[in-house]
Amino acid sequence: MLENLQDELQIRLDEQTEWLLIRSSGKSFALQNSEIELELTNSKLLFSFLDDEGFQTWRVTGCQFDGGEIALNLTRNFGKENEKMRLVSRVSAKELSENIELARLEKANKIAQIIKEDDPKIKLVRVELNKENGRFAQIIFESPNGRQTAVLTDVSDALTPEILLSSAILWLSRLENRRKNPIEIIWILGEKKRSKNLQKLHALLREGWKRKIYIKEISRQSAKTQREKLQKKNAINDLASLEVADLWREKPKEIQTIENRQISRAAQEIIELAPDKIDAIFSRHGETLRFLGLPFARVRKISDKEKIWFGIEKNRTVLAGHNLKDLLELVENLRIYRRFDSPNKQHAFYAQAPEAWLEAILRRNIKLLDANLVLSPLYHQFRAEKDKIDLLALRRDGRLVIIEIKIAPDREMIFQAADYWRKIELLKRKGNMQKARIFGDMEISDKPTLVYLVAPTLSFHKDFKFLADTISPEIEIHRFNLAENWRENLKVLERKRI
Repeated sequence: MLENLQDELQIRLDEQTEWLLIRSSGKSFALQNSEIELELTNSKLLFSFLDDEGFQTWRVTGCQFDGGEIALNLTRNFGKENEKMRLVSRVSAKELSENIELARLEKANKIAQIIKEDDPKIKLVRVELNKENGRFAQIIFESPNGRQTAVLTDVSDALTPEILLSSAILWLSRLENRRKNPIEIIWILGEKKRSKNLQKLHALLREGWKRKIYIKEISRQSAKTQREKLQKKNAINDLASLEVADLWREKPKEIQTIENRQISRAAQEIIELAPDKIDAIFSRHGETLRFLGLPFARVRKISDKEKIWFGIEKNRTVLAGHNLKDLLELVENLRIYRRFDSPNKQHAFYAQAPEAWLEAILRRNIKLLDANLVLSPLYHQFRAEKDKIDLLALRRDGRLVIIEIKIAPDREMIFQAADYWRKIELLKRKGNMQKARIFGDMEISDKPTLVYLVAPTLSFHKDFKFLADTISPEIEIHRFNLAENWRENLKVLERKRI
């Protein structure tokens, strides 16, 4: 049965050179059929592909074919993660793109109608999608007194609170400077969960910006509630503007500690092949070995035996006696190509994971940022809820330091860092950091956590300073400008407090 499904699916995939993969979140990207892999193993049909997050493998639990489209029901992580993905042939992609735009515009108009129904006295002035990517609805309405208000909402169901907030601030700054009908107030409108996260991020803004930005929630009430209370189907609710102090009432999740902090024998032997280039990142299930930040081997203990996989992304192989030479050859090729003077700077070993490369260099030279820094011996990449912080450090005076690294300009960098600050500060204030002994026996100070933003000079976004000035002064943020040739010579050109 599975063999037949594999054959049928492979035939369909081979019919088109390029596919558009669409996730349930609406996120989509193009795939060559050579970037899709089907494998039947242990009575499971595995569907693997390479996207912007790396190589992914899912188990196929269902599949439907409809013309030039393939719908897949997928699962992984022992059923904890389930996903529905669609593969649309390139021939149909243009038509699909047009349909997506129409669907988003229709959604924008429905939201505008909800606003109108919530306050019949207002007049809708404009309803459109943003020109850059069509993922936002930009709505402007006018009150009876002639004052206009802007509304921003996500119609792609795929945008983070950081993207929404930065987009709202930049759009409002343009609207404020209009000669005719300048606008001074903006709403960010969303569903419940996203609005709650926005509310927390909103609390980290300066007071002047908090007074101009309102977080609103669309509540959808059940039919029973509508009948009993004669309320409208949709309503817009105000979310209270929080102070920073209000954020510490939340109960944080416990930090998952890793009992065995010792590098395994197998990992240590691989590290010895290039000790100045290879490091190990711990997880609950073992270690990941990286060559200047690029993962190339994994060590896991299964039934008290250490098992090793090696290879870059999808080309992973279990290490055995007959292929030891392949591992040695891989390390040698990494030596040749993953270096500042690589003979081929288009080679995947050079081009992949540049931020991880910089992070790996910083881990070995952290005192170039601050001579008083001590990295956690375990949590080099610290996980705060679902987010991964590049580096978590402790100054010798006991203050925690979040180190966020970027290689390419990232407009949302400042808000991402502020949200990390909120999560780490909450864990620290509740005593979870000290209890988990993240820094061993070192004492963590009660003073606020610091944020270090690190990037090559030209890699800070053009709007960085403007957006950084919207953040509350309660968050102490320092910017570190690195020389552009950081791969060859890591040098801090400038450090300044924001």
